[in-house]
Amino acid sequence: MTIAAEIAPHLPYLRRFARALNGTQAGGDSYVVATLEALVADPSTFPRGVPARIALYRIFLKLWSSMPVNMAAARGGGARQGAVERNLEALTPRPRQAFLLRTVEGFALQDVAAVLDVDTEAAAALVEQAGREIAEQVATDVLIIEDEPIIALDIETLVQELGHSVTGIARTHKEAVALVKQKRPGLVLADIQLADGSSGLEAVAEILETIDLPVIFITAYPERLLTGDRPEPAFLITKPFQPEAVKAAISQALFFDRRSERKVA
Repeated sequence: MTIAAEIAPHLPYLRRFARALNGTQAGGDSYVVATLEALVADPSTFPRGVPARIALYRIFLKLWSSMPVNMAAARGGGARQGAVERNLEALTPRPRQAFLLRTVEGFALQDVAAVLDVDTEAAAALVEQAGREIAEQVATDVLIIEDEPIIALDIETLVQELGHSVTGIARTHKEAVALVKQKRPGLVLADIQLADGSSGLEAVAEILETIDLPVIFITAYPERLLTGDRPEPAFLITKPFQPEAVKAAISQALFFDRRSERKVA
């Protein structure tokens, strides 16, 4: 199979990644075109022994790193420049690349490492650094709805490590609603099955009737949410969870939340 045939299915996604990285579609496309021109000029630069998608993104980022990052269009966006673009611009380059590869492009951590040509531990550190930088931009108050004290404490620690504050920990539907009335959070992390038999789903639904905010469900019962019907939650983590998965979901939820426009304005 030719290089052109191998990379063709991945080009639309590379354009998406380039736009997110650059801040504008035109600017991102210019780097994609430069990548294709480089491959035409010297096909031997295309890495072999790795999946074509990883090879394509690796070539793209090597070229990206060798040229001045063109964020001029995004900087000149004025009032029309979106919160996400401003958030991206504030991230340092390598963590930004790792974060977008992981959260937007959906690469597994080991594939992020392969694209960036680093080991998995270094890739994880870059993603975590991005999470900390994001927290500095969109630090918020977090409500935790969880009836297991040890799990709640673990989640609280993860939230605080990212630089966010915890408004409270609710063990029941009633406690969750009461805590929201005391202090409005910017993010909710919710279990489904709560202490008194009440439902975290119902608690979140009631909260969302009065405020609009991102929600991450952390549950041992994902089948109750992944029904195939709409709406399904944008962020769902299955117990037992990995700490880095929770951190990544928190950063992603806040970073791409349209309401972050107010937080960084």
